[in-house]
Amino acid sequence: MQRWTQLVRPIADFPSPGVTFRDITPLVRDPDALSEVVDALAGQFRPGDIDAVAAIESRGFIFGAPLAFELEAGFIPIRKLGKLPAPTIRREYALEYGSGSLEMHRDALRPGDRILLVDDVLATGGTARAAVEMIEELGGHLVEVVFVIELLELGGRSRLPESCPVRALTEF
Repeated sequence: MQRWTQLVRPIADFPSPGVTFRDITPLVRDPDALSEVVDALAGQFRPGDIDAVAAIESRGFIFGAPLAFELEAGFIPIRKLGKLPAPTIRREYALEYGSGSLEMHRDALRPGDRILLVDDVLATGGTARAAVEMIEELGGHLVEVVFVIELLELGGRSRLPESCPVRALTEF
């Protein structure tokens, strides 16, 4: 087990009763652990292998921006409703504790761009599926979806398209 996994702390009943939140703030506070995680997220990819890293607001941004920098790729923010200034596309999604919408700029990528999608946690798969659908709608080629943590009991991986390569650094 990687040392950094011990820095992920469980918070019971957050944000609602019955939900165990996996808090990554101790992990990102530790510069060695953060560096190790970003390197692991890059996986087999090297500079030039992808055109952009797309990341889901908000904790996906923590890992997505340094990952894009490491891979010498662009960065695509996928944000919650009403946060992006230019024309967007939108997808609704369901979470273990509610629902919401994600948006992405219509000109965020070019058809055929090789996209690596990153987020901190794969739980129910709702936000990841919405992001995958938007990337595909705009013609992006999704090379992989990678998560720091996968919560196995919520079955999120099964909600993603089978054609979508999925990787998680650790599982709870």
